[in-house]
Amino acid sequence: MKTPDPSLVRAAARNNAEWCATMCRSHGVESEFGEQTWAAASRTPPYYPDAVTLVPGADPAALTARIDTAAPGATVKDGFADLDLTDAGFRVLFDAQWIHRPAQEPHAGDPALTWTVADDPGALHAWALAWDGGNGDADLFRPELLADPDTFVLAGRSPDGRVLAGAVASRSDRVLGLSNVFTRDDGPSTAWPDLLDVAHSLFPALPVVGYEQGDDLAAALRHGFEPIGPLRIWIHPGPRPSA
Repeated sequence: MKTPDPSLVRAAARNNAEWCATMCRSHGVESEFGEQTWAAASRTPPYYPDAVTLVPGADPAALTARIDTAAPGATVKDGFADLDLTDAGFRVLFDAQWIHRPAQEPHAGDPALTWTVADDPGALHAWALAWDGGNGDADLFRPELLADPDTFVLAGRSPDGRVLAGAVASRSDRVLGLSNVFTRDDGPSTAWPDLLDVAHSLFPALPVVGYEQGDDLAAALRHGFEPIGPLRIWIHPGPRPSA
């Protein structure tokens, strides 16, 4: 891995925090950006952290004071993998890598699917059902998301109209974040070529960032991403499974 560009890692962390804030607003959860962290004082939607660090060396005590650790399941996205939250009762849930791909021209092949931006509640719900795959979390993506000017829910449809792949694109000043990447019929590798083409067509000047782990990370690296720095998810003991 190349030596991470600190400014690029910060841009990726900030972009992700902005997406988390958008998701929280769609659920009526207030949050706030500080100099070191973004945080929500009340519990965030499932799979979303209660705080994200925006700079290296964030103050752990100040961070945990801004979130609800009394109720079980608080999570922190340690954007630079440099915190120790064990004294505050947290344990490491998993480690991952921020990834980056420069703004590039689309690949020459024809897209395997027809791609659109979900722009009404019905299209968003169809996307969410495909993303969820029957796990019962499709209502996480609420129609309020459609009002955010920097959020783009990308749906790849088969000729018969079924959503078979998708992602969320989150625009910020310097980068475009891609998250919630999925495919229904194949592995994650099949979605990336089309998604990168769509991202370039929407925002040709913006590099793409995100974070992945395991097989999803390997798939992203095969399609031109490079890892630029580690992150770590911490969880406070309780029933909430992820961040």
